[in-house]
Amino acid sequence: MIKTVIFDIGNVLTGFSWQQHFASFGYPEEIVKRLGAATVLSPQWNEYDLGILSEEEILNLFIQNDPAIEKELRESLADAGGILMRCDYAIPWIEELKAKGYQTLFLSNFSEKALRDCAHAMDFVPHLDGGIFSCKVQLTKPDPAIYSLLLNRYHLNPDECVFIDDTLPNITAAEALGIHGIHFQSLAQAKAALAGLGVA
Repeated sequence: MIKTVIFDIGNVLTGFSWQQHFASFGYPEEIVKRLGAATVLSPQWNEYDLGILSEEEILNLFIQNDPAIEKELRESLADAGGILMRCDYAIPWIEELKAKGYQTLFLSNFSEKALRDCAHAMDFVPHLDGGIFSCKVQLTKPDPAIYSLLLNRYHLNPDECVFIDDTLPNITAAEALGIHGIHFQSLAQAKAALAGLGVA
């Protein structure tokens, strides 16, 4: 029986709108694509979420990926608030689950910068019962250690948990530890999958 619903945040409880963010500066489509390739689509983006390197060190890694757009990289990342978009359904969904007696937690790859810059899109966090941001523990999904940390911190039985994430490798890692997984594609699809696990 499921007792705990664990949420990823980006593209589950918020929209990850990096294209719109870069485009909002008036850059042409080619530059928007290059900015994405140098940042959010690069392996170095994970360094943000790990929380080990400084923001300037990470920015320099992005610049190394495409030195010709250093000006645009610095300008667009000075305030990354537009990268996350608030989802109106987040709080009602959480409160609906809590009203039915389910514990609600989060497990998300997240940087300190995003926590600071995107606070407007994160108003649901106080409604959750707890969770782990990767930057606070220097671990990121799909490292099994971050799942184990969540299970231990909240004294969870994996078989009584379901994890909702938009990235399949993160679901696979959770399932390897005995946690039920739902690959998020839409609110309606996720709710139907929850119902299939007896979470009405």
